[in-house]
Amino acid sequence: MSNLVSLTIDGKAVEVPAGTLIIRAAEQAGIRIPRFCDHPLLKPAGACRQCLVEVAAPDREGNVRPFPKPQASCTMTVMPGMVVNTQRTSEVAAKAQRGVMEFLLINHPLDCPVCDKGGECPLQNQALANGREDSRFTDAKRLFPKPITLTSQILLDRERCILCQRCVRFADQIAGDPFIALQGRGGGSSPVDHHLHMGEQIGTFDTQVLGFTDSDTNPTGNQLSGTEKYAGPAGLPGVIGSTNFGPTHEGELDESGRPFASYFSGNVIQICPVGALTSASYRFRSRPFDLVSTPSVTEHDASGAAIRIDARRGHVTRRLAGEDPQVNEEWISDKDRFAYTWQDQPQRLRTPLVRNENGELVETSWNEALRLVAARVAADQRTAYLPGGRLTFEDAYAWAKFARVVGRTNDIDHRVRFGSEEELSFLGSEVAGTGLGVTYSELENAGHVLLVGLETEDECASVFLRLRKGVRAGGVKVTTIAPYLSNGSLKLSAKLVLAAPGTEPEVVDAIAAGAPLADLLEELNGGVLLVGERAAQTRGLLSALSRLAARANARLAWVPRRAGERGGVEAGTLPNLLPFGRTVADASARADLITAWGAELPSTTGRDALAILSAAREGALDTVFLGGVDLRDFPNPAEARAALKDTFVVSLEVNQTEATELADVVLPVAPPVEKPGTFINWEGRLRPFGQALSSTALDDRQVLTRVARAAGVELGIDTLKDLYAEVNELMEWDGQRTSAPNAPAAPLPQVQPGQAVLSTNKLLVDDALTLAGATDLRASARRPIARISRGTAEQLGISAGQTLQLSTELGSLELPVVLTTMPDKVVWVPQNNGTNVHETLGANGTLVNLTVLEVRK
Repeated sequence: MSNLVSLTIDGKAVEVPAGTLIIRAAEQAGIRIPRFCDHPLLKPAGACRQCLVEVAAPDREGNVRPFPKPQASCTMTVMPGMVVNTQRTSEVAAKAQRGVMEFLLINHPLDCPVCDKGGECPLQNQALANGREDSRFTDAKRLFPKPITLTSQILLDRERCILCQRCVRFADQIAGDPFIALQGRGGGSSPVDHHLHMGEQIGTFDTQVLGFTDSDTNPTGNQLSGTEKYAGPAGLPGVIGSTNFGPTHEGELDESGRPFASYFSGNVIQICPVGALTSASYRFRSRPFDLVSTPSVTEHDASGAAIRIDARRGHVTRRLAGEDPQVNEEWISDKDRFAYTWQDQPQRLRTPLVRNENGELVETSWNEALRLVAARVAADQRTAYLPGGRLTFEDAYAWAKFARVVGRTNDIDHRVRFGSEEELSFLGSEVAGTGLGVTYSELENAGHVLLVGLETEDECASVFLRLRKGVRAGGVKVTTIAPYLSNGSLKLSAKLVLAAPGTEPEVVDAIAAGAPLADLLEELNGGVLLVGERAAQTRGLLSALSRLAARANARLAWVPRRAGERGGVEAGTLPNLLPFGRTVADASARADLITAWGAELPSTTGRDALAILSAAREGALDTVFLGGVDLRDFPNPAEARAALKDTFVVSLEVNQTEATELADVVLPVAPPVEKPGTFINWEGRLRPFGQALSSTALDDRQVLTRVARAAGVELGIDTLKDLYAEVNELMEWDGQRTSAPNAPAAPLPQVQPGQAVLSTNKLLVDDALTLAGATDLRASARRPIARISRGTAEQLGISAGQTLQLSTELGSLELPVVLTTMPDKVVWVPQNNGTNVHETLGANGTLVNLTVLEVRK
């Protein structure tokens, strides 16, 4: 039975699937109908009425009769035999559209010359194409104070808003954060005392934003305090009278003091069809016709999200979401959108630095710096390599080849974080050389997805949005194994399986026939296991997940946090792996590379990152190469500093950092915006991007090639063409892989009274080096809190909101308490918000002492 519907649009016969909106059917016929509220990824609203068309359809007797008035084409679906006439062929439709446009422009300011949207504004374009030639409105236009600060990043010019509700629908349907809403009724009355008489407009429920109530008192004259300052629809306190409740604890505020809005709030700026919502960082900085736009890929996470970089006079002025239906569709996180300033900071390295006799880093020439580094690697020095997880595939391949051919060692590891032998086996058997695995589209219809060691909203934003889309459409259900139900998991309607740090392997093994979680095993049949890099912190967990994937007939996908981690695995920047899954101990695997690289290769598995630091601390290494390393990511940053302090360090870095301050030679390299390259995202999908800014800066590949040449070795990858030719010969590998991990779980620590097991992970917006200069974005970070269970709170005698001190032998941290459903004797804190938890307390699973600083009354 055919699922196609035949109709006529502007005299053209069209066949489209049943359920297609008229506006989509017209697009398929090559006919564009003007619109403002319509968006293909949002549910129809019919709010702006700009897409009115003349419609006729068969009645019960089969006679084609016209509808009595024009219809909104963005809300009506096609019917067999329907006849549609758009503004192209119908004066009725054209007149209706002109009338709607006239109403929209009655109060709209004619400030196009100063509006940020000028030059790329749908309202401008459609007013010219579908509006009247002149205006009949002669009265004074409505005015509002401007701009209104909605969040630290978003400004609102209310008089420009046409009430299309795109922003409202995005916040509710896509992000799941209803931080913005349509409020008030009709035109309102003036002056107004509270929200009941406020005209219809977009805003938040913060009294400071739209002035729904007096900032100090409510309509009854009582003083407002605490969460009462967040007003509901009737001007009553938000926690009582509003569906968008005000904050209930400190963790629901951001650093600017406002209620936390959303990690995706910047998308409302891009989809706003007028200049009502603008970016605080871009406002009045440029015009669209001044910009040079370059398609690119995010460097902040492993999502591979498409972005567009807009530059003016050699500087990036903004970043927008790119359109890629297979990956991020049209959405990106605020970090992808606003955190671009780190690539052009005052601390940007421009020339090489070397440490002189007085222990100071001084500028030097490239020739001198290259000669000094080459002398270290050419004199049979014991070298090791920590390239970091920020690299493109091309740069990672250069690091991998340099370490083996020039350094003659397998002591290389890009995992500048917690890593383990078990994870190396997991990456070799389940990830390396597997190509394109689970995709975004498959996630959307996976049936059931299990999250382990992964908070998608914080660690891979595009995965979160795709999962949420699938959950809302009914194509997928989500279960998460975690110590508590995070905000992101809550928005995924996820089922929580509670697990204290260290108990996850036991929980995963319980997903088996006849075990406590047998029903989950059945649901996971044919589903997907999404595993975050944090799973490596728990011994035995990756082994348990490999067994579960086989047991449940489920697909396994690894989702690292950094953009270059998957590319590093494929390039061979691991101590046990050569490019594309070859093992260093396999003679046949090495034979391919000996032929391609023209050099003998070491055959023993090298040291991982933590072992490299340990060897440096013990004097077993002479030189350590660093690339984009944030020492705070190591489980013990102090030990990392001590290990590097007495070792000759060569740092390839974009900006001056703590790592470069410890270096003996600093070689500046280009950031992603100044070089072409390829990231490989968590799917295993190649994500190439071009160079957005003209620059003379060298990338890692070019620097390492020059160092090798100074040491008398030709790497043979001087150009990208050379590198790709070499890589294409190595991509296909069907030899023996690393064995699947099979590590036992670690014994659980004995928790004494007054102690708890530390659970921590990074949030999307934190104190990362790549947020340097993004002050507006940083102000939107969540305030740090400590989460404990009610049982733990009762044992300590502490109430929500009071201050808790967490301490270990490393240091202490004081945070307000939030009571959460989670296992007893566990405390969760954000890893790098305000204070680095690894620095002050220790790694995940550490026992911490809890002390109440404010006694319960």
